[in-house]
Amino acid sequence: MADPVYDLFVIGAGSGGVRAARIAASHGARVAIAEEYRVGGTCVIRGCVPKKLLVYASRFRDEFEDAAGFGWSLDEPRFDWASLIAAKDKEIGRLEAAYGQTLAKYNVDLFAERATVSGPNEIRLEKSGRAICAKTILIATGGTPNVDTNLPGVEHVITSNEAFNLKTLPRRVVIAGGGYIAVEFAAIFNGLGADVTLIYRGEKILRGFDEDLRDGLTAAFAARGIRIISGDVFTRIDKSAAGLTGQLRKGGALEADAIMFAIGRSPNTASLGLETVGVKLDRQGAVVVEADSQTSVPSIYAVGDVTNRVALTPVAIREGHAFADTVFGNKRWTVDYTTIPTAVFSTPEIGTVGYSEHEARAQFGDVHIYKGRFRPMKAIVAGRDERMLMKVVVDAASDRVIGVHVFGPDAAEIVQMAAIAVRLGATKADFDQTMALHPSAAEELVTLREKWVAPGEAAG
Repeated sequence: MADPVYDLFVIGAGSGGVRAARIAASHGARVAIAEEYRVGGTCVIRGCVPKKLLVYASRFRDEFEDAAGFGWSLDEPRFDWASLIAAKDKEIGRLEAAYGQTLAKYNVDLFAERATVSGPNEIRLEKSGRAICAKTILIATGGTPNVDTNLPGVEHVITSNEAFNLKTLPRRVVIAGGGYIAVEFAAIFNGLGADVTLIYRGEKILRGFDEDLRDGLTAAFAARGIRIISGDVFTRIDKSAAGLTGQLRKGGALEADAIMFAIGRSPNTASLGLETVGVKLDRQGAVVVEADSQTSVPSIYAVGDVTNRVALTPVAIREGHAFADTVFGNKRWTVDYTTIPTAVFSTPEIGTVGYSEHEARAQFGDVHIYKGRFRPMKAIVAGRDERMLMKVVVDAASDRVIGVHVFGPDAAEIVQMAAIAVRLGATKADFDQTMALHPSAAEELVTLREKWVAPGEAAG
Protein backbone atom coordinates (compact mmCIF):
# COMPACT_ATOMS: atom_id res chain seq x y z
CA MET A 1 0.00 0.00 0.00
CA ALA A 2 1.42 3.40 -0.97
CA ASP A 3 2.17 5.99 1.67
CA PRO A 4 -0.49 8.70 1.92
CA VAL A 5 0.00 12.15 0.50
CA TYR A 6 -0.49 14.73 3.24
CA ASP A 7 -1.74 18.26 2.84
CA LEU A 8 0.73 19.29 5.55
CA PHE A 9 3.76 17.62 7.07
CA VAL A 10 5.25 19.36 10.13
CA ILE A 11 8.82 18.69 11.23
CA GLY A 12 9.06 19.43 14.94
CA ALA A 13 6.34 18.85 17.55
CA GLY A 14 7.03 21.83 19.76
CA SER A 15 4.54 24.57 20.62
CA GLY A 16 4.56 26.19 17.18
CA GLY A 17 4.45 22.95 15.22
CA VAL A 18 1.68 21.39 17.28
CA ARG A 19 -0.44 24.55 17.06
CA ALA A 20 0.00 24.67 13.27
CA ALA A 21 -0.86 20.98 12.93
CA ARG A 22 -3.96 21.26 15.07
CA ILE A 23 -5.33 24.36 13.35
CA ALA A 24 -4.61 23.03 9.86
CA ALA A 25 -6.37 19.77 10.73
CA SER A 26 -9.35 21.72 12.09
CA HIS A 27 -9.64 23.33 8.64
CA GLY A 28 -9.89 19.88 7.06
CA ALA A 29 -6.27 19.29 6.07
CA ARG A 30 -4.69 15.85 6.29
CA VAL A 31 -1.75 16.43 8.60
CA ALA A 32 1.29 14.54 9.89
CA ILE A 33 4.00 15.62 12.29
CA ALA A 34 7.43 14.17 13.10
CA GLU A 35 9.37 14.60 16.35
CA GLU A 36 12.72 12.95 17.03
CA TYR A 37 12.80 13.55 20.78
CA ARG A 38 9.62 14.16 22.78
CA VAL A 39 6.34 15.82 21.87
CA GLY A 40 6.17 19.29 23.39
CA GLY A 41 9.46 20.70 22.19
CA THR A 42 11.90 22.89 24.04
CA CYS A 43 9.38 24.89 26.05
CA VAL A 44 7.50 21.95 27.51
CA ILE A 45 10.26 19.36 27.82
CA ARG A 46 13.50 21.25 28.52
CA GLY A 47 12.68 24.96 28.58
CA CYS A 48 10.28 27.43 30.08
CA VAL A 49 7.90 24.97 31.78
CA PRO A 50 10.42 22.89 33.76
CA LYS A 51 12.41 26.07 34.37
CA LYS A 52 9.40 27.75 35.98
CA LEU A 53 8.91 24.71 38.21
CA LEU A 54 12.52 25.00 39.37
CA VAL A 55 12.03 28.75 39.88
CA TYR A 56 9.10 28.04 42.20
CA ALA A 57 11.22 25.56 44.14
CA SER A 58 14.11 28.01 44.50
CA ARG A 59 11.88 30.71 45.98
CA PHE A 60 10.71 28.65 48.94
CA ARG A 61 13.91 29.57 50.79
CA ASP A 62 12.76 33.20 50.85
CA GLU A 63 9.31 32.12 52.01
CA PHE A 64 10.74 30.10 54.88
CA GLU A 65 12.94 33.02 55.93
CA ASP A 66 10.11 35.55 55.67
CA ALA A 67 7.64 33.42 57.61
CA ALA A 68 9.15 34.40 60.95
CA GLY A 69 8.17 38.02 60.40
CA PHE A 70 4.56 36.92 60.19
CA GLY A 71 4.61 34.84 63.37
CA TRP A 72 5.45 31.43 61.98
CA SER A 73 8.04 29.20 63.65
CA LEU A 74 9.53 26.53 61.42
CA ASP A 75 12.02 23.74 61.89
CA GLU A 76 15.15 23.98 59.76
CA PRO A 77 13.90 23.27 56.22
CA ARG A 78 15.64 20.64 54.12
CA PHE A 79 15.72 20.44 50.34
CA ASP A 80 15.91 17.26 48.27
CA TRP A 81 16.95 17.71 44.61
CA ALA A 82 15.87 14.21 43.58
CA SER A 83 12.32 14.82 44.82
CA LEU A 84 12.11 18.07 42.85
CA ILE A 85 13.33 16.48 39.64
CA ALA A 86 10.91 13.59 40.07
CA ALA A 87 8.01 16.02 40.51
CA LYS A 88 9.20 17.99 37.48
CA ASP A 89 9.42 14.84 35.39
CA LYS A 90 5.91 13.80 36.40
CA GLU A 91 4.45 17.13 35.30
CA ILE A 92 6.41 17.15 32.03
CA GLY A 93 5.17 13.64 31.34
CA ARG A 94 1.60 14.79 31.91
CA LEU A 95 2.01 17.73 29.53
CA GLU A 96 3.66 15.57 26.88
CA ALA A 97 0.74 13.17 27.03
CA ALA A 98 -1.70 16.07 26.74
CA TYR A 99 0.06 17.30 23.59
CA GLY A 100 -0.14 13.80 22.13
CA GLN A 101 -3.82 13.57 22.96
CA THR A 102 -4.45 16.88 21.21
CA LEU A 103 -2.77 15.62 18.04
CA ALA A 104 -4.77 12.39 18.19
CA LYS A 105 -8.02 14.29 18.73
CA TYR A 106 -7.46 16.14 15.47
CA ASN A 107 -6.35 12.98 13.63
CA VAL A 108 -2.81 14.20 13.12
CA ASP A 109 -0.46 11.29 12.35
CA LEU A 110 2.58 11.34 14.65
CA PHE A 111 5.94 9.90 13.59
CA ALA A 112 8.31 9.51 16.55
CA GLU A 113 11.51 9.80 14.57
CA ARG A 114 13.78 12.32 12.89
CA ALA A 115 12.56 13.73 9.60
CA THR A 116 14.50 15.61 6.94
CA VAL A 117 13.51 17.40 3.76
CA SER A 118 14.43 15.51 0.60
CA GLY A 119 12.46 17.57 -1.91
CA PRO A 120 10.04 20.51 -2.17
CA ASN A 121 7.20 18.08 -1.42
CA GLU A 122 9.03 15.13 0.12
CA ILE A 123 10.08 14.20 3.65
CA ARG A 124 12.35 11.32 4.57
CA LEU A 125 11.97 9.54 7.90
CA GLU A 126 15.46 8.53 9.00
CA LYS A 127 14.71 5.57 11.26
CA SER A 128 12.25 3.80 8.98
CA GLY A 129 13.71 5.11 5.73
CA ARG A 130 10.29 6.00 4.40
CA ALA A 131 9.77 8.82 1.92
CA ILE A 132 6.50 10.69 2.40
CA CYS A 133 4.91 13.23 0.10
CA ALA A 134 3.21 16.42 1.29
CA LYS A 135 1.71 19.35 -0.55
CA THR A 136 3.08 21.72 2.12
CA ILE A 137 5.97 21.27 4.56
CA LEU A 138 6.37 23.26 7.78
CA ILE A 139 9.72 23.51 9.57
CA ALA A 140 9.24 24.01 13.32
CA THR A 141 12.42 22.53 14.76
CA GLY A 142 13.18 25.36 17.20
CA GLY A 143 16.63 26.21 18.49
CA THR A 144 19.51 24.55 20.28
CA PRO A 145 21.86 25.86 23.03
CA ASN A 146 25.18 27.31 21.93
CA VAL A 147 28.53 26.16 23.26
CA ASP A 148 32.01 27.29 22.28
CA THR A 149 33.06 24.23 20.30
CA ASN A 150 36.64 25.54 20.04
CA LEU A 151 37.08 25.78 23.81
CA PRO A 152 39.44 23.11 25.19
CA GLY A 153 37.50 20.99 27.66
CA VAL A 154 34.08 22.07 26.35
CA GLU A 155 32.95 18.44 26.63
CA HIS A 156 32.81 18.94 30.41
CA VAL A 157 30.18 21.69 30.36
CA ILE A 158 26.40 21.39 30.48
CA THR A 159 23.67 23.53 28.93
CA SER A 160 20.09 24.16 30.01
CA ASN A 161 19.18 20.85 28.35
CA GLU A 162 21.25 18.85 30.83
CA ALA A 163 20.64 21.10 33.84
CA PHE A 164 17.08 19.79 34.19
CA ASN A 165 18.28 16.21 34.61
CA LEU A 166 21.31 16.43 36.89
CA LYS A 167 21.46 13.52 39.31
CA THR A 168 22.48 15.74 42.21
CA LEU A 169 22.46 19.45 42.97
CA PRO A 170 25.96 20.86 42.33
CA ARG A 171 27.48 22.55 45.37
CA ARG A 172 29.39 25.07 43.21
CA VAL A 173 27.97 26.28 39.90
CA VAL A 174 29.56 28.61 37.34
CA ILE A 175 27.33 29.88 34.56
CA ALA A 176 28.76 31.43 31.40
CA GLY A 177 26.41 33.99 29.88
CA GLY A 178 24.49 37.11 30.76
CA GLY A 179 21.12 36.70 29.09
CA TYR A 180 17.81 35.68 30.57
CA ILE A 181 18.56 31.93 30.64
CA ALA A 182 21.87 32.54 32.44
CA VAL A 183 20.40 34.81 35.11
CA GLU A 184 17.36 32.59 35.63
CA PHE A 185 19.51 29.54 36.32
CA ALA A 186 21.84 31.61 38.51
CA ALA A 187 18.84 32.50 40.66
CA ILE A 188 17.54 28.91 40.65
CA PHE A 189 20.80 27.34 41.80
CA ASN A 190 21.40 30.12 44.32
CA GLY A 191 17.92 29.73 45.78
CA LEU A 192 18.39 25.99 46.14
CA GLY A 193 21.60 26.51 48.12
CA ALA A 194 24.44 26.34 45.61
CA ASP A 195 27.37 28.75 45.47
CA VAL A 196 26.89 30.56 42.12
CA THR A 197 29.20 32.59 39.90
CA LEU A 198 28.09 34.22 36.66
CA ILE A 199 30.77 35.01 34.07
CA TYR A 200 29.83 37.24 31.16
CA ARG A 201 31.90 38.60 28.28
CA GLY A 202 29.90 41.86 28.25
CA GLU A 203 30.00 44.81 30.60
CA LYS A 204 26.59 44.26 32.20
CA ILE A 205 24.08 41.40 32.30
CA LEU A 206 20.78 41.41 30.37
CA ARG A 207 21.90 43.30 27.28
CA GLY A 208 18.94 44.94 25.55
CA PHE A 209 16.82 45.36 28.68
CA ASP A 210 16.10 48.69 30.34
CA GLU A 211 19.12 49.97 32.26
CA ASP A 212 17.21 50.26 35.54
CA LEU A 213 16.27 46.59 35.30
CA ARG A 214 19.84 45.58 34.53
CA ASP A 215 21.23 47.59 37.43
CA GLY A 216 18.51 46.43 39.79
CA LEU A 217 19.14 42.74 39.15
CA THR A 218 22.90 43.17 39.36
CA ALA A 219 22.56 44.75 42.81
CA ALA A 220 20.02 42.16 43.96
CA PHE A 221 22.26 39.30 42.85
CA ALA A 222 25.18 40.76 44.75
CA ALA A 223 23.05 41.00 47.89
CA ARG A 224 22.03 37.37 47.46
CA GLY A 225 25.63 36.23 47.15
CA ILE A 226 25.70 35.61 43.41
CA ARG A 227 29.09 36.67 42.10
CA ILE A 228 29.15 38.36 38.67
CA ILE A 229 32.38 38.52 36.68
CA SER A 230 32.07 40.87 33.70
CA GLY A 231 34.26 41.26 30.65
CA ASP A 232 35.82 37.82 30.83
CA VAL A 233 35.52 34.35 29.29
CA PHE A 234 36.93 30.87 29.74
CA THR A 235 40.08 29.87 27.87
CA ARG A 236 39.95 26.19 28.86
CA ILE A 237 38.15 23.85 31.24
CA ASP A 238 39.88 21.01 33.06
CA LYS A 239 38.34 18.11 34.94
CA SER A 240 39.79 16.35 37.95
CA ALA A 241 38.58 14.23 40.85
CA ALA A 242 37.91 17.44 42.76
CA GLY A 243 35.63 18.89 40.07
CA LEU A 244 36.05 21.35 37.22
CA THR A 245 38.49 24.23 36.82
CA GLY A 246 37.77 26.99 34.34
CA GLN A 247 40.77 29.11 33.34
CA LEU A 248 39.95 32.77 32.63
CA ARG A 249 41.25 35.00 29.85
CA LYS A 250 42.15 37.78 32.30
CA GLY A 251 43.94 35.35 34.59
CA GLY A 252 42.89 33.24 37.51
CA ALA A 253 40.51 30.31 37.57
CA LEU A 254 37.07 29.30 38.80
CA GLU A 255 36.48 26.03 40.64
CA ALA A 256 33.11 24.34 40.19
CA ASP A 257 31.18 21.12 40.39
CA ALA A 258 29.22 22.13 37.29
CA ILE A 259 29.92 24.68 34.57
CA MET A 260 26.88 25.64 32.54
CA PHE A 261 26.91 27.49 29.24
CA ALA A 262 23.99 29.83 28.56
CA ILE A 263 25.48 31.91 25.75
CA GLY A 264 22.49 32.01 23.48
CA ARG A 265 20.72 29.63 21.15
CA SER A 266 20.98 28.88 17.43
CA PRO A 267 18.30 27.83 14.94
CA ASN A 268 18.09 24.04 14.72
CA THR A 269 18.57 23.60 10.97
CA ALA A 270 21.70 21.42 10.78
CA SER A 271 21.38 18.38 8.50
CA LEU A 272 17.69 18.97 7.77
CA GLY A 273 18.35 19.04 4.03
CA LEU A 274 16.94 22.53 3.62
CA GLU A 275 19.76 24.05 1.60
CA THR A 276 19.87 21.10 -0.79
CA VAL A 277 16.27 21.79 -1.84
CA GLY A 278 16.80 25.54 -2.14
CA VAL A 279 15.57 26.88 1.19
CA LYS A 280 17.53 30.04 1.99
CA LEU A 281 19.24 30.30 5.39
CA ASP A 282 20.87 33.37 6.91
CA ARG A 283 24.39 33.55 8.37
CA GLN A 284 23.18 32.18 11.70
CA GLY A 285 21.50 29.23 10.03
CA ALA A 286 17.99 30.59 10.51
CA VAL A 287 15.36 29.91 7.88
CA VAL A 288 14.64 33.12 5.94
CA VAL A 289 10.90 33.67 5.65
CA GLU A 290 8.39 36.23 4.42
CA ALA A 291 5.80 37.80 6.72
CA ASP A 292 3.50 34.83 6.07
CA SER A 293 6.30 32.38 7.10
CA GLN A 294 6.88 31.16 3.53
CA THR A 295 10.48 30.28 2.64
CA SER A 296 12.28 30.70 -0.68
CA VAL A 297 10.70 27.37 -1.71
CA PRO A 298 6.94 28.07 -2.15
CA SER A 299 5.80 24.74 -0.68
CA ILE A 300 7.94 25.04 2.45
CA TYR A 301 7.19 27.27 5.44
CA ALA A 302 8.86 27.80 8.82
CA VAL A 303 7.75 29.13 12.21
CA GLY A 304 9.22 29.64 15.66
CA ASP A 305 12.80 29.89 16.87
CA VAL A 306 14.12 28.22 13.72
CA THR A 307 13.37 31.50 11.88
CA ASN A 308 15.13 33.63 14.52
CA ARG A 309 12.45 36.32 14.41
CA VAL A 310 11.38 36.58 18.05
CA ALA A 311 12.44 33.51 20.03
CA LEU A 312 9.54 33.21 22.44
CA THR A 313 7.05 30.36 22.79
CA PRO A 314 3.89 32.51 22.46
CA VAL A 315 5.33 33.98 19.26
CA ALA A 316 5.92 30.52 17.79
CA ILE A 317 2.35 29.54 18.68
CA ARG A 318 0.96 32.68 17.05
CA GLU A 319 3.09 32.14 13.93
CA GLY A 320 1.92 28.54 13.65
CA HIS A 321 -1.70 29.59 14.01
CA ALA A 322 -1.37 32.37 11.42
CA PHE A 323 0.31 29.98 8.97
CA ALA A 324 -2.42 27.35 9.30
CA ASP A 325 -5.26 29.86 9.03
CA THR A 326 -3.66 31.49 6.00
CA VAL A 327 -2.72 28.37 4.04
CA PHE A 328 -5.55 26.02 5.00
CA GLY A 329 -8.34 28.13 6.44
CA ASN A 330 -8.73 30.94 3.90
CA LYS A 331 -8.16 33.39 6.78
CA ARG A 332 -5.09 35.37 5.80
CA TRP A 333 -3.30 37.18 8.62
CA THR A 334 0.24 37.77 9.86
CA VAL A 335 1.76 38.15 13.29
CA ASP A 336 2.21 41.61 14.81
CA TYR A 337 5.55 41.68 16.61
CA THR A 338 5.02 45.00 18.41
CA THR A 339 4.37 45.29 22.14
CA ILE A 340 5.36 41.71 22.97
CA PRO A 341 5.55 41.33 26.76
CA THR A 342 8.35 39.22 28.17
CA ALA A 343 9.60 38.14 31.56
CA VAL A 344 12.87 37.13 33.17
CA PHE A 345 12.10 34.61 35.91
CA SER A 346 15.07 35.52 38.01
CA THR A 347 14.67 36.27 41.70
CA PRO A 348 13.77 39.13 41.90
CA GLU A 349 11.61 38.85 38.77
CA ILE A 350 11.46 41.12 35.73
CA GLY A 351 8.48 41.88 33.50
CA THR A 352 8.68 44.27 30.57
CA VAL A 353 6.69 45.42 27.56
CA GLY A 354 7.33 48.10 24.96
CA TYR A 355 10.29 50.43 24.68
CA SER A 356 13.10 50.64 27.21
CA GLU A 357 14.11 54.16 28.18
CA HIS A 358 17.14 54.25 25.87
CA GLU A 359 15.15 52.81 22.97
CA ALA A 360 12.36 55.32 23.52
CA ARG A 361 14.75 58.28 23.57
CA ALA A 362 16.34 57.08 20.32
CA GLN A 363 12.97 56.50 18.64
CA PHE A 364 10.83 59.36 19.96
CA GLY A 365 13.31 61.96 21.22
CA ASP A 366 11.29 63.66 23.93
CA VAL A 367 10.02 61.15 26.48
CA HIS A 368 8.74 61.38 30.02
CA ILE A 369 9.92 58.83 32.57
CA TYR A 370 8.02 57.91 35.72
CA LYS A 371 9.61 55.68 38.34
CA GLY A 372 8.65 54.32 41.70
CA ARG A 373 11.03 52.37 43.98
CA PHE A 374 9.65 50.94 47.18
CA ARG A 375 9.72 47.99 49.54
CA PRO A 376 6.62 45.85 49.11
CA MET A 377 4.44 45.48 52.19
CA LYS A 378 5.33 41.82 52.57
CA ALA A 379 9.06 42.60 52.46
CA ILE A 380 8.72 45.29 55.14
CA VAL A 381 7.06 42.97 57.65
CA ALA A 382 9.42 40.13 56.77
CA GLY A 383 12.45 42.37 57.22
CA ARG A 384 13.64 41.80 53.67
CA ASP A 385 15.51 44.76 52.15
CA GLU A 386 14.81 44.14 48.45
CA ARG A 387 12.88 46.83 46.62
CA MET A 388 10.49 46.85 43.69
CA LEU A 389 10.75 49.13 40.68
CA MET A 390 7.82 50.33 38.60
CA LYS A 391 8.77 52.33 35.52
CA VAL A 392 6.54 53.91 32.89
CA VAL A 393 7.92 55.37 29.65
CA VAL A 394 5.73 57.96 27.91
CA ASP A 395 5.97 59.62 24.49
CA ALA A 396 5.86 63.31 25.39
CA ALA A 397 4.22 64.38 22.12
CA SER A 398 1.21 62.05 22.34
CA ASP A 399 1.15 61.21 26.08
CA ARG A 400 0.98 57.55 25.00
CA VAL A 401 2.52 54.95 27.32
CA ILE A 402 5.14 53.18 25.21
CA GLY A 403 6.90 51.11 27.84
CA VAL A 404 6.19 49.50 31.20
CA HIS A 405 8.94 47.83 33.22
CA VAL A 406 8.50 46.06 36.57
CA PHE A 407 11.20 44.61 38.81
CA GLY A 408 10.16 42.57 41.82
CA PRO A 409 7.61 39.98 42.97
CA ASP A 410 4.95 39.00 40.41
CA ALA A 411 6.44 41.29 37.77
CA ALA A 412 5.38 38.98 34.95
CA GLU A 413 1.78 38.82 36.14
CA ILE A 414 1.59 42.61 36.37
CA VAL A 415 3.15 43.26 32.97
CA GLN A 416 0.89 40.80 31.15
CA MET A 417 -2.07 43.04 32.00
CA ALA A 418 -0.13 46.25 31.39
CA ALA A 419 0.66 44.93 27.89
CA ILE A 420 -3.02 45.18 27.00
CA ALA A 421 -3.06 48.87 27.83
CA VAL A 422 0.18 49.52 25.94
CA ARG A 423 -1.08 47.67 22.88
CA LEU A 424 -4.35 49.63 22.91
CA GLY A 425 -2.43 52.91 22.97
CA ALA A 426 -3.38 54.01 26.48
CA THR A 427 -2.07 57.40 27.53
CA LYS A 428 -0.50 58.44 30.79
CA ALA A 429 -3.74 60.31 31.47
CA ASP A 430 -5.60 56.99 31.09
CA PHE A 431 -3.27 55.41 33.63
CA ASP A 432 -3.76 58.40 35.96
CA GLN A 433 -7.54 58.18 35.70
CA THR A 434 -7.60 54.46 36.49
CA MET A 435 -8.61 53.76 40.07
CA ALA A 436 -5.86 52.20 42.15
CA LEU A 437 -6.37 48.74 43.63
CA HIS A 438 -5.20 49.06 47.21
CA PRO A 439 -3.20 47.62 48.84
CA SER A 440 -1.21 46.20 45.94
CA ALA A 441 2.20 46.73 44.41
CA ALA A 442 0.65 47.15 40.97
CA GLU A 443 -1.27 50.26 42.05
CA GLU A 444 2.01 52.14 41.75
CA LEU A 445 1.59 52.05 37.96
CA VAL A 446 -1.51 54.25 38.18
CA THR A 447 -0.34 56.53 40.99
CA LEU A 448 3.00 57.69 39.56
CA ARG A 449 2.72 61.46 39.08
CA GLU A 450 6.19 62.99 39.34
CA LYS A 451 8.36 62.86 36.21
CA TRP A 452 11.86 61.57 36.74
CA VAL A 453 14.57 63.95 35.56
CA ALA A 454 17.90 62.51 34.51
CA PRO A 455 21.05 64.16 35.90
CA GLY A 456 21.85 67.18 33.73
CA GLU A 457 18.41 67.20 32.15
CA ALA A 458 16.16 70.21 32.53
CA ALA A 459 12.84 69.64 34.24
CA GLY A 460 9.76 70.45 32.22
